[in-house]
Amino acid sequence: MNRACWIVALLAWLSASTAWAVEVHDVRLWRAPDHTRVVFDLTGPAEHKVIMLDNPRRLVVDIPNIQLKTSLDSLPLENTPIQQIRSGIREKTDLRVVFDLSEEITPRSFSLRANQQAGDRLVLDLYDQAPAKATTQAPTVHKSVADRGKREIIVAIDAGHGGEDPGALGPNRLREKDVVLSIAKELEKLLASDSGFKPTMVRTGDYYVSLKGRRDIARKRQADLFVSIHADAFTRPSANGASVYALSTQGATSTAARYLAQRENAADLVGGVRLSDKDDVLASVLADLSMTSTLDTSLKLGGQVLSRMSGVARLHKPGVEQAGFAVLKSPDIPSILIETGFISNPNDASRLNTRSYQQRMAQAIHAGIRDWFAAHPPAGTLLAWQKMQGEQQYIIARGDTLSGIAERFNVPLSKLKNANGLSGTRITIGQTLTIPTS
Repeated sequence: MNRACWIVALLAWLSASTAWAVEVHDVRLWRAPDHTRVVFDLTGPAEHKVIMLDNPRRLVVDIPNIQLKTSLDSLPLENTPIQQIRSGIREKTDLRVVFDLSEEITPRSFSLRANQQAGDRLVLDLYDQAPAKATTQAPTVHKSVADRGKREIIVAIDAGHGGEDPGALGPNRLREKDVVLSIAKELEKLLASDSGFKPTMVRTGDYYVSLKGRRDIARKRQADLFVSIHADAFTRPSANGASVYALSTQGATSTAARYLAQRENAADLVGGVRLSDKDDVLASVLADLSMTSTLDTSLKLGGQVLSRMSGVARLHKPGVEQAGFAVLKSPDIPSILIETGFISNPNDASRLNTRSYQQRMAQAIHAGIRDWFAAHPPAGTLLAWQKMQGEQQYIIARGDTLSGIAERFNVPLSKLKNANGLSGTRITIGQTLTIPTS
């Protein structure tokens, strides 16, 4: 090959190399209650254009100067409006991806630049136009509540992370998003079985909800309490133990609290939230919090939950900590964030990965919530009515004794035993006691 031919070949190779400089190295799909999310993982930034077509109904995504290096055949399309996904090359270098649709959708797309948590991505959200089908059966309304016309206490249970955001990773690829969803579902079962309580899950499956979106869901459902459940990681594997956090408007109470808040607040960078989804009213929210009793209630309620958790796990700190967690910034709903353990600690991770620990942790959180609302029931609720009638209930937790419960509620031991038909002092974890009037 002469010199001129060699130069022409080199230029052609360089041109082709430049044209394929960016690649799609993975495509992922998740189904949420109201939309389907498709994420294209890229090796660099890329422009894109979305086109809706009819007869037949389909969505076209054009991405110039990019090469598809993964298969689209194994994506989970069941229960989505997508019938089929096809791809092809236009103008020699432009990728076209076609989504054949079975239902009408409203598309939304945006690009995310690479950050410390994830690489460049193209996010495509297909929002349902028809009302979403219920993914879980709504908790049964207890007959006593309906008969007496007293409302239930609504607890919004938020399992952290989800979808493309796995949260912290533990040994053997143990994922925070899976662990905390299991604990959240256990807590939901316990509260659903309680007279006077109505749990509602912020996310019911493996999909991502933005931090602001989680607060909005709780507010839309008129929650009396927001509980966010996590199992985070720390820079040192030796860090261990469970914690409860409330919002801080002035700074974190410890280095660990500050670090964990920064990690959790960065979740939107991984989960995929465009700039317009960010909360624009942070200052007003913090001002509202400083003027209401919401934060004070969060701290005190968190203390009750932490006390119960001490019977299940070693505590990382003896009291409720505070930091600027974005997910807790609801001005009108008491909100706490629970770290059920450090998934980065081998011993904590081993426990977090067991059903028994997940159940015991859920039982402790449940008991702490019950403790608080039994003593401070919101007006108009069944628990408030029961308290006025002298009725209170208490769920036995690990470490409880009958004499200690009698002392806590300022009730004679003999009266407590008579009210519950007890001949001795033997009690079991999870048992419900009726607390008579003192």
